[in-house]
Amino acid sequence: MIAQLTQESIALLDRLIATPSTSRDEAATADIIEEFLRSRVKGQVQRIHNNVYVRTPLWNDSRPTLLMNSHHDTVRPSASYTRDPYEPTHEEGRIYGLGSNDAGASAVSLIAAYRYMEMQDLPYNMLLAISAEEEVMGEHGMRALLPELGNIDMALVGEPTGMNAAVGERGLVVMDCTAHGIRGHAARNEGVNAIDKAIADIERIRNFRFERRSELLGDIKMTVTQINAGTQHNVVPDECKFVIDIRTTDAYSNEETVKIVQELLEADAKERSTRVHASAIYPDHPLVKAATAIGRSTFVSPTTSDMALMHGIPSLKMGVGESARSHGADEFVMESEIIEGIQLYIEFLKELKMES
Repeated sequence: MIAQLTQESIALLDRLIATPSTSRDEAATADIIEEFLRSRVKGQVQRIHNNVYVRTPLWNDSRPTLLMNSHHDTVRPSASYTRDPYEPTHEEGRIYGLGSNDAGASAVSLIAAYRYMEMQDLPYNMLLAISAEEEVMGEHGMRALLPELGNIDMALVGEPTGMNAAVGERGLVVMDCTAHGIRGHAARNEGVNAIDKAIADIERIRNFRFERRSELLGDIKMTVTQINAGTQHNVVPDECKFVIDIRTTDAYSNEETVKIVQELLEADAKERSTRVHASAIYPDHPLVKAATAIGRSTFVSPTTSDMALMHGIPSLKMGVGESARSHGADEFVMESEIIEGIQLYIEFLKELKMES
């Protein structure tokens, strides 16, 4: 059965590569996935926007629920491509094409694992969801899907990690800040220079340390990444704008982090969004135990995923391919990685145990 699942998974990946599916424009690949699942699984396949999902027909409300998730949208192809990004090409064990590695291989492997395990009596419910708009964290992707799924107790997220287990991701808050001064003529030493005020705030940011530190993710990291002020050389600026990139941890909520930064600065500071949360699970969680039981190493991921939108849901990121290949030219995944990924997902699902 696994040989057939692998063959069908690679054929499905070829179809997904050949069908453009940039974020917010992935209806055609959603159609392919929906049709594929409807013809091959026993559970009721459902769809909201371009998110396709199915629950195991052995659903039992008394059991905890595992969400198995990956995405089918892609970034736009890099200008550096030397191949047709939409032509699935098999060469020397590689499958080339946009979305092959991120995250088509994980999506088709999770589908295969779900199919293999669908009718097995497990101590948890399986819910498979192949989602849209992950690359832009769009409003019609995971943000629209999660409310439709009901209670989720834990999540396995398929992203390229070499099938090792990412047990944490930092969150992200971007803050737009404005330091205010008083306009004046530079030659007469008039006014109050907003740049000086911004410099003082930036120094506060450089020297500040949050009281709490995440055991897994370490310290919150704040970096000023943009600054803009002034209209001409002889005018003391009355306004200086700067941007702070804040990589958050599970030691504070994003909302708590924003409040602390606002109290720290003299400048007006406004967050763009607080929805990209940090994610962290520890060695005693069943997801981590299952991953380590099948020989997978754990690490903290430098990249974000839809885990950041799964607020309060313990999540583990583990998928087929390598993160370094994502978003670059001539993206590829190894056929052997898909074979391994399907097998390891099945072993993981068999190993996973969780009390209701």
